[in-house]
Amino acid sequence: MASAGKRLNSLEIAARAELKPIGEIADALGLAEHVEQYGKGVAKVDLAAIDALKDRPPAKYVLVTAVTPTPLGEGKTTTTVGLGQGLQHIGRRAVLSLRQPSLGPVMGIKGGGAGAGLSQVVPMERLNLHLTGDIHAVASAHNQLAAQVDNHLMRGAPSGLDPARTTWRRTVDINDRGLRDIVTGLGAGNGTVRQTGFDITAASEVMTALSLSRSLHDLRARLGRIVVGFTRDGDPVTAEDVRAAGAMTVLLKDAIRPNLMQTIEHTPVLVHCGPFGNIATGNSSVVADLIGSRAAEFLITEAGFASDMGAERFFNIKCRVSGLKPDAAVVVTTVRALKAHSGKHRIVAGRDLPPELFDESPDDVRAGADNLRHHIGIVRRHGVPVVVAVNAFADDHASEHDAIRQIAAEEGVRCAVSTHVADGGAGATELALLVTEAADEPSSFEFLYRSEDALEDKVRAIATEVYGADGVDFSAAAARDLAEFTRQGFGHLPVCIAKTHLSLSADPTLKGAPKGWRLPVREVRLSAGAGFVYLICGTMQTMPGLGSTPAAEQIDIDEDGNTVGLY
Repeated sequence: MASAGKRLNSLEIAARAELKPIGEIADALGLAEHVEQYGKGVAKVDLAAIDALKDRPPAKYVLVTAVTPTPLGEGKTTTTVGLGQGLQHIGRRAVLSLRQPSLGPVMGIKGGGAGAGLSQVVPMERLNLHLTGDIHAVASAHNQLAAQVDNHLMRGAPSGLDPARTTWRRTVDINDRGLRDIVTGLGAGNGTVRQTGFDITAASEVMTALSLSRSLHDLRARLGRIVVGFTRDGDPVTAEDVRAAGAMTVLLKDAIRPNLMQTIEHTPVLVHCGPFGNIATGNSSVVADLIGSRAAEFLITEAGFASDMGAERFFNIKCRVSGLKPDAAVVVTTVRALKAHSGKHRIVAGRDLPPELFDESPDDVRAGADNLRHHIGIVRRHGVPVVVAVNAFADDHASEHDAIRQIAAEEGVRCAVSTHVADGGAGATELALLVTEAADEPSSFEFLYRSEDALEDKVRAIATEVYGADGVDFSAAAARDLAEFTRQGFGHLPVCIAKTHLSLSADPTLKGAPKGWRLPVREVRLSAGAGFVYLICGTMQTMPGLGSTPAAEQIDIDEDGNTVGLY
């Protein structure tokens, strides 16, 4: 086997992988009668599988989250895949539940989202490029609503929708900063002239509504509740009011069915939905988890970004909807991430990290330990047992791994160094064993706040108990909108805080576990269809732009028509 972290060409490895017939993968899960094959290696799973499996014993439910990442991420997806394969190596049956990668990051800074090396989902190219078209179906449903909103305005807006207070934008699944702000309706007979823009499809409320729906009819109801704007009196106007929700649901009839794939070592994978991790839940779908929770001994899922982002939403939004309770959580860290949090290294956006980050320095690792400690505390605050997973790279040093093990021991949690990227499941057996131990411990899972708590109190709970802020500063507009949303009957909803993923705070330059700061809430928006209120802290982009050297520049076909440069 290759050594830990050896750079491997993931696309070449995936191309050489021997796929099992997807029917065999489905049969192993008890889903043979509930799948429809979509080409080689992919199938759609009918939602009837939820009821068909309901009498089976529940799986141990394990979340994979992480420390505050560097711009390139620390390997949650690879660790999720490696853990699933590692469980198979120790004789335990696992199924994974992952998000579908967006073309924006695939063509932008981060590259593919299928894992890496010997711990990836295959067919890797298929997963990263369109899969079964679910993301495009979301974009179609979203834009169908946008078209009907504009038509509604042109026809005199019988609902009373105010063009100046129309909030529904359009969406596309690429990074394109030129579409952030546009004007529509220009030209005679082309509708009402108004300023609007595009978001990336992963940021669409339709995507999040899809991910949180428990059934097709639940999805229909959520789509109908989407607020597209307000009347001059401030009353919300919904997708139901403009008579768009039915057509949107029909466009999503296939997209609501999870996709079944496999890892290189044939571990089953349910791939479904991809909500933005900054402004939305950043988690795969509820229906995928409801199916997976009865299909194996272990259901392993991953939440976007670090535990202050994806894990907090997993605990307080997704689990509130699904009714599932986690048995354990893995906090992924890397040597480079803890060194970055030491404050001794300047990390900027881009594909290259400073070379001194790879010099042997366990002292720098220890200097960045507060960030790891804080994320362990976030998971523990929700009553879930923790395992620390060190995603090992070839540039790491044994002394640095030892330093992380010592930090974990001081916190009283298990820790494994995992070489799954280079060694596949065999490199994650220690992690798998520790996860089985943690999942067997009593879990005292609890939500951070109650549904009946005031929206402001929910925000304060997340800010102080999850982020470590001293308090919250609401702008006058944010305070006004929170009061208005409560008046309109949305006060019972959970909250989702949109902030930078590069810091526990709202300031991306503050590393480690910053103290003595307050969370600034400048704007509040309503996602009534998805089922939460979200608050914007700092400057957030819902349409990313391409960097100076986007990954798309390296993607091409060779003389034989094979894809090259995808990673």
